[in-house]
Order: sequence, then structure tokens, then C-alpha cells
Amino acid sequence: MKVCILGNGLTSFALAKMLVNMDIYVDIFLESKSLNYSKSRTIGISNSNLNFFNKYIVNIEKILWKLKEIEIFSENLNTKLISFKNRNNEIFSIIENDKLYNLLEKKLKNNKLCKFFILKNNDCSIVKKYDLVINCNINHLLSKKFFHNKLEKKYRGFAYTAIVSHDEIDNKIATQIFTKRGPLAFLPISNLKTSIVYSVNTNEEIDFNNEIKKFNTKYNISKIYDEKKFHLKSSNLRKYYYKNILAFGDMLHTIHPLAGQGFNMTLRNFASLSKIINNNRELGITFNNAMLLDFENQNKHLNFIFSQGIDLIKNFFELESNDKSKILSKSIKLFGNNLALNKTLNKFADNGLLI
Repeated sequence: MKVCILGNGLTSFALAKMLVNMDIYVDIFLESKSLNYSKSRTIGISNSNLNFFNKYIVNIEKILWKLKEIEIFSENLNTKLISFKNRNNEIFSIIENDKLYNLLEKKLKNNKLCKFFILKNNDCSIVKKYDLVINCNINHLLSKKFFHNKLEKKYRGFAYTAIVSHDEIDNKIATQIFTKRGPLAFLPISNLKTSIVYSVNTNEEIDFNNEIKKFNTKYNISKIYDEKKFHLKSSNLRKYYYKNILAFGDMLHTIHPLAGQGFNMTLRNFASLSKIINNNRELGITFNNAMLLDFENQNKHLNFIFSQGIDLIKNFFELESNDKSKILSKSIKLFGNNLALNKTLNKFADNGLLI
């Protein structure tokens, strides 16, 4: 079995590494020679997905920052609503995009089963040369021809990201504050640095630095840098494959960043694809289109329901922030103290719908 992957992002490289670990030949067609990730972009990885990543892709323990607790605050009530923690383990891990990208690139370039090519002029003829083409390149002609039918939603507002340097502290607790402008997350990446993600629900210009300082309660900040801004949207692809071409990653789904679950959804799709390939190998089947149909049937409804659940949380907290009576805020705090509900929400964040 020989596979072609289109795209040079984290998903493409992690997917390639998983496949070469399965002794599958992989050719990666890059949009450009290198991809420079912003230092302020980070991803969160749940414990179950981290276990999968370490076992089936590459061990990333040395470049992770593990969190022992996630605290949820409300500007409306001016207090903590919910706290998520695990008595036995860290609850979540944060990793800087550029560190993960560089590690994966290094591992792949040293692997004899993987080759890199630069994509020329949206070449579509490569489809015929491979058993399976996995398309992670939203800008490729194949995407525009076969994977344009999506359920899309463009949110009002933008996501702002930055890194803050601060005095050294025991930085193991992530904080998310539901402000009147949208969710603001403080995501520790070391004892000296914290990543900030602010998803605002207005198109008006904001003073990002001032907002960080306004809601910061624990850091003695020395510097705010690498500020970035991007549009917010969610999408769900209607058809996951065409002939021997499988869409993957952000091609399949994008979600609001408030819960840090986008890459976790993709990693659950990794696990599903790996299982399908292994099951077919045991039957002596290297590749057929039924494998892609199986992948779509196993994941499409779960991805859609999960993304809608994230959207529901977003809408709910927007109502909460504008609720002058503060009834919703007080109700969330009451339910947050329910141990059974808290445990269920923890499992949902860790495993998605497979709880």
C-alpha cells in the first residue's frame, strides 16, 4: 500500500508518522518547503489522545506541558464557576505548535518510508499513482472540485492569540474566563510562559494587551508578544471521500476554539483510520473504497454532533455573560459542584462522544 498526503501542517505530518509506523510508504506533497508556525499557537491534547499519540505516532512527553486543573470563571458573576481536575493524573496537556511540527518533520525526514515533494501547479495527476490520497490541503484544486460541499458557519468576531512572559510560578492550572466579549483562555506552557487565546464576539477593534492585563490575576507579566488575529468559523464536510481520495483534518471539521478540542477531534479520527487499515490488513486487503466508506460511517456523525455540542456551549455562555439576573451563572456554579456531572464532563473532554 502506498499513500500520498497533500499538505504540510501538523495533521499531515502526524498522519504520515502514524502510517510509516505501520510500515506504509508515504509521499508528502508540500505547498512550500517549510511552514513557520506562530509561536503563540498551541494545541491542547486530552489524556486518551496523548496516550494514542505517544504509542502510535511519536512520544512527545519531553515537549509537553501538563496541567493538573482547568478553572472556569465568569465575568458576569465575578467568581469561579467550575473546576476540572483529576486526582490521579494530569487532566490535559498543552504543546506549542512549532515544537510539535519540528519534531514530526525531523522524524519523517529520517524515515526511509517517507519522501517529501513540492506540489507543482495544483497537480491532480498524482491521484492515479497511489492506492490512497489523503487530502489535508484546503487550497488544492482537489478540495475545490470534490470537497467544497460543507455546512459552514462564520462567527462574528475574531480569535486573538499571544504569548506572555512572566515571573516564575507553579504554572499548572489553565484558566478560562467567559467575559462579556467572549472566552479568554490562559494556557500555561511553562513556569515562565503562558499562551493566551481570546475569542471575541465583536468585529470592533479591541485593545488585546489591555484585555489580558484586565483579566490576569496570577501573573506578574514582563512581556506580551507574537500577537496574532484570525477569523472564527466552524464547518462540517458533507462527503468525506471521492474515489480513492480521503479528506482529513480541518478539511473534515473546524470548530470554535473555546474548548481547545479541534485537534482532539482529529486525533480520534486518526485512531479510527488506523483501526480500519489494520482490520483490512488482517483480511489480506491492502486498500479498497469500502475502507473510506467505513471511515465516513464511523466518524461523520460523531464529528458533527461533537462540533454542534461545542457550538451549543459557546451560545450558552454568551447568554450567561449577558444575563443580568445572573441566574444562569449561579446555576452553572451549582451544577459544577455536582461530582457525577463534573466527572461526565471530564470524560466528554477526554474521549469525545466515546464516553
